[in-house]
Amino acid sequence: MARKPSETKPARTKSSKTKASPALTHIGASGEARMVDVSDKPASERLAVAEGRVVMSKATLDLIVSGNAKKGDVLGTARIAGIMAAKRTSELIPLCHPLALSKVTVDIEPDAKLPGCLVRASVKVTGPTGVEMEALTAVSVACLTIYDMIKAVERGVRIEGIHLVEKLGGKSGHYRA
Repeated sequence: MARKPSETKPARTKSSKTKASPALTHIGASGEARMVDVSDKPASERLAVAEGRVVMSKATLDLIVSGNAKKGDVLGTARIAGIMAAKRTSELIPLCHPLALSKVTVDIEPDAKLPGCLVRASVKVTGPTGVEMEALTAVSVACLTIYDMIKAVERGVRIEGIHLVEKLGGKSGHYRA
């Protein structure tokens, strides 16, 4: 039996009818890109965690783990690159605020099941705006650095799944993926 169109649509709740969609904060009234004014926001401790993965062949992963990559210490270099990238996010993403970061960690774990590397960044600040972009940038650049250091061995390496895992602090509160 065919369903009526009204039966295939999800029911709307009262709150979904009355709640307005959130505005895009980086778009001005006439549609132009703009940097958000955070001058009236109170400083609070904020934390963001992001992760991604670099998928490769088992042979390439073994090369990284054994420390025999021609360009040197792949994981150490990627870790430093991720930290440096977090600190320079406002130079890379046009509408990000420059922030005095209080902590950046980039952890990279080889994973034989992928095979590949799991990359996770945690960024902390006390300030009027969050550090999600810094954590995402750290992961992205760390993954790209891994690729750069092993591309001569394997061009088919894939960077996948870069996403925000958790965000704490600020007006919007706690987010966990």
